[in-house]
Amino acid sequence: MLNGPLLVTERLILRPPAAEDFDAFAEMCAEEETMRFIGGACPRSAAWRQWCTLAGAWHIRGFSMFSVVERDTGLWVGRLGPWEPDGWPAPEIGYGVSARFAGKGYAFEGSVAACDFAVEFLKWPELMHSIDPANTRSQALAKRLGATNSGPTRLPAPFEDAPVDAWTQSADAWRSKRHELRP
Repeated sequence: MLNGPLLVTERLILRPPAAEDFDAFAEMCAEEETMRFIGGACPRSAAWRQWCTLAGAWHIRGFSMFSVVERDTGLWVGRLGPWEPDGWPAPEIGYGVSARFAGKGYAFEGSVAACDFAVEFLKWPELMHSIDPANTRSQALAKRLGATNSGPTRLPAPFEDAPVDAWTQSADAWRSKRHELRP
């Protein structure tokens, strides 16, 4: 059952999380390197609570991160998209891709679609990515999307001690940049 929008790109399908995605999500949550900057690796039981949070946000907020699915294979790639937990510094486009799909440009391709969705459908006036200063791969993606480092920000508990910078751009800047992008 689809409980939200379906976005389709050249290689990906972005849709709200579904029960059949959970095993792949739990596997991603166990990957130390993948999870290093997005809350840390966790056991399946903690991954379940995170999964239900992502799915539930669709009902509470009207948006949340999408499941990213490879069009050709139907395999679950990762989760990305609009995100704004209570106490977050601003609405965010977050991204995370399972290790087996890293380096294929899926985070970029999906993030372009998610930024379009946030600006054109959700009418966000600004896009933000909260990024650990040591996460150079995420910074490179944010730069490629057109964001710039606006300086340190603070996440709510339990992440209040994690260093994080806000990478931002206005919706108008995104619209201008979007014409240059080819996922």
